[in-house]
Amino acid sequence: MPDKPGLTSHLNLNVRGLPISATLGINERSHQLIKEGKRIYKLGLGQSPFPVPEVVVNALKANAFQKDYLPVLGLPELRAAVADYYHRTQGLTFAADDVMIGPGSKELMFILQLVYYGELVIPTPSWVSYAPQAHIIGRQIKWLETDASNHWKVTPQNLEKLCATDPDRPRLIILNYPSNPHGYTYCNEELEAIAAVTRKYRILVLADEIYGEVHFTGEHTSIAQFYPEGTIVSSGLSKWCGAGGWRLGTFTFPAQLQWLKNAMATAASETYTSTSAPIQYAAISAFQGGPEIEEYLVQSRRVLAHLSHTLVSRLNRQGFEIAPTQGGFYLFLDFEVFRPGLAAKGIKDSVELCEQLINETGVALLPGVAFGRPATELTVRIAFVDFDGARALEAAGATPADAPLPEDFSETYCNNCVAAIESLCDWVARLPETSEA
Repeated sequence: MPDKPGLTSHLNLNVRGLPISATLGINERSHQLIKEGKRIYKLGLGQSPFPVPEVVVNALKANAFQKDYLPVLGLPELRAAVADYYHRTQGLTFAADDVMIGPGSKELMFILQLVYYGELVIPTPSWVSYAPQAHIIGRQIKWLETDASNHWKVTPQNLEKLCATDPDRPRLIILNYPSNPHGYTYCNEELEAIAAVTRKYRILVLADEIYGEVHFTGEHTSIAQFYPEGTIVSSGLSKWCGAGGWRLGTFTFPAQLQWLKNAMATAASETYTSTSAPIQYAAISAFQGGPEIEEYLVQSRRVLAHLSHTLVSRLNRQGFEIAPTQGGFYLFLDFEVFRPGLAAKGIKDSVELCEQLINETGVALLPGVAFGRPATELTVRIAFVDFDGARALEAAGATPADAPLPEDFSETYCNNCVAAIESLCDWVARLPETSEA
């Protein structure tokens, strides 16, 4: 049925023309193609393959009766558990009053941009929803260029160059690491150098550290250690606790930014009211940690590290140039070396590349343009999550922690991901001979 006259014309100009989130879109398309009987490797949506830890599931069951509205900033006991978590894991000094709980960190990020008036600085490539959120709200965006030779990471030099042109402008930079979409992270020296620039120009830092606990060696460092007064640390249950659909995110604020937390609480009180009560109660057990959570994290990291190494090695043998990653479950792949052969197939950009790949190989990926890269760049994001995480965790746990996982572990327990990359590489190998550099 067509829209009634006059209704469509009143759609907010900031929303008109925006598509559904790229990650959700590729997931829905993958499901539809599978329903049609096609073999699809689901490497599009970055959803943790691992189950929610049993101790957290049991806590949810035990609190299913909780039905009351909770405080807009979150359950006090959970806020205290989050503050203690950061003290225990990062040595950061936070109080329960410094923590805000929301229905996913994505919602908290949106509200932050809504209440904070300033220019948004986003490294490119970056997560697909940062820029669309800013566009919906009407915030100005400055893309901060990165380079593949530096593993797509922010450098203090590039940040200095951007800020020096207008040193007094209020700015918010989002620093996500280990990164979606590329899986690389920062060492302490890099974080300290970036912190020096953010302090110099009084830039507000949103440290999106939701993949911090899936740093392959468990050695994630928060930039809040070097710039505590200007950093908001963002996390949640979706990536390290396997609970994306539970929708629980956390923001932790320094004392100097309590005014911003309070402004966000005002906006939250008029929008989502509060986060699901049973899930908040259950989340306490996740942030409190303990032997079961620690074992879960150790084995998750082992599985992801082994799989990343397996896939990177196969891609490099095919002629791609990609360095080993350090965390998360993503690879950011550049097909530039194969551009002539791709052009012979009529492929000139990342959207066309992903379209051909899903049609001809069944491998579902996301184009680099969705992450802020130039339209004609031949980059794609691989989310290596299409495997049975529960089975992989059990198998990893059967191998002593001080011994490496078997060489064929990924082929045995993460077969869909390995098969997808094999299919992609075979497709590349069949490109016209002009693809050779």
